[in-house]
Amino acid sequence: KPTEIKGVYEIVAQNQIGYFAPEPGYLILGEIIDRNGTNITNKRRNENIASKAKDLPLDKALKIGNGKSIVLEFTDPDCPYCRKASTFLGQKTDVTRYVFFLPLPMHKDAENKVKYIFCSTDNAKAYEEAMQGKLDNQKYEICKKPEVDELVKIHKEASKKMGISSTPFFIVNGKPVSGANTPEIDKALQQK
Repeated sequence: KPTEIKGVYEIVAQNQIGYFAPEPGYLILGEIIDRNGTNITNKRRNENIASKAKDLPLDKALKIGNGKSIVLEFTDPDCPYCRKASTFLGQKTDVTRYVFFLPLPMHKDAENKVKYIFCSTDNAKAYEEAMQGKLDNQKYEICKKPEVDELVKIHKEASKKMGISSTPFFIVNGKPVSGANTPEIDKALQQK
């Protein structure tokens, strides 16, 4: 689609933003920053990601809390940055979190921990145990229920549709935040 720069068009592929100038025929890959210092490319990337969030199956997410601020969370129970962000969000009282799990291949036990969380009678408590590292050196029963396998699959597919391949990733009150950037998360929580 046309950009604010005459003769330059935006190209979106997954969550990547590029630009095309038909005259003289250039493909431009990189960030565009306006005269006010606003990163236009990042702003459009975030808008693109946030627009996909409306299609997430929130009824399949792990819901924690009942606050006014809405946080969509993509996490891995063995990711240290995810744990840091989880601790930060756990201290917030006016938040509703919808947690989607994306167990990364480099974390060998992460998917088993996700299954443990889904099989528990108190999912939120099991989530906290996993995110606090309480399952790291503990023997726990690996869940083998087919419906749990299906739920893990749904979570992975949700991440893929969003174009998310690393954790943690958040959409806080409609604003995407990549990583355990707690100042940005806090800032977005203030914008209800």
